[in-house]
This record gives sequence, C-alpha cells and structure tokens, in this order.
Amino acid sequence: MELKGIHHVAYRCKDAKETVEFYQKHLNMDFQLAIAEDHVPSTGAYDPYMHLFLDAGNGNVLAFFELPEQPTMGRDGNTPEWVQHIAFQVEDLDALLAAKESLEAAGIDVLGPTEHTIFKSIYFFDPNGHRLELAANTAKPGMLEELKRVAPEMLDEWSKTKKAPRHADWLHGRGEFKPQ
Repeated sequence: MELKGIHHVAYRCKDAKETVEFYQKHLNMDFQLAIAEDHVPSTGAYDPYMHLFLDAGNGNVLAFFELPEQPTMGRDGNTPEWVQHIAFQVEDLDALLAAKESLEAAGIDVLGPTEHTIFKSIYFFDPNGHRLELAANTAKPGMLEELKRVAPEMLDEWSKTKKAPRHADWLHGRGEFKPQ
C-alpha cells in the first residue's frame, strides 16, 4: 500500500454554520462542500448529520460533523486540553505574529508564541472547544535530520522507561544543537 496523503480529518462541531464562519473569517479557509443525510452511509443507522469540508491549504481538508440528535458534545476528560489539537503551518514568523494580532483583535484569547526550537507556535480555541495551533518553522539546517536519526532510539527508550529520553535535549533549551 502507498498512501497519497490525508484525504480529510473529521471532528465534531456544535453548530455547522458558526464553525464554517469561524474558519473562513479567522483562518481564511475556503468552504468546499457540505454533505447532509439522515442515515449514516457506512452503518445505515439513523443519525441526521451535516458534514462540512474546508480547504486547509495544499490539498489538506479539515471536516466537521454536526450531529443534532446526539448528546451534547464534550471532550475527553482524561486527556489534558493541550494534547488534542489541530496544527496548521503558516509561511513564516511574520505571518504567525500577524495571525496572533488578528485573532486577538477579534477577541480570541491566544497563547504564545511558544518556542519549540524547530518551530514557533500560537494556540487558541475554535467555537467548538477544539484547540488550534498555528506554527512557523524555524529549524536550523540539520535539526530535522538529527531528530529523525534519534527518533527510533528515543521511542525504544520511552517504551521501556516511560521517562523522557535525552537524545535531543537541545530541542528544549538544555544544551546546544550540534549537527552529527
């Protein structure tokens, strides 16, 4: 099997129209299409829904389902809010800072920019409570290659110890990056 990319990623929303308007206004996403049915095609179950598709750039599609006859949507109470999020890439640091200014001017609370060494990012929530991240890449030459090189060792160590491996301490400000 050869994957060609992600066709779409789907999340639940509270209100389809409000969701489309938020992503159009604040993230400049193009509303691509909507599908509405009373029965779920894959199961045949009665469960009316509106399925929305938004263009997130470069062939990436973000989709949402409004499910009016299901219990009110919530979030996984066993998972911290910062874990589950949707991260979008922006052109550069200037675009990131401009986005932050625009979001804050619209009354949206924004956290950051946060320094991740290989990128900087800001965080905020959509009207559904989904955490969103905008990220601008800032990696220096060799950083991503080094992270890929040590990834299998880090995973093996984590699998055994459940403690943060120190193979890339430079990523979190503990030490200096030295290309191999």
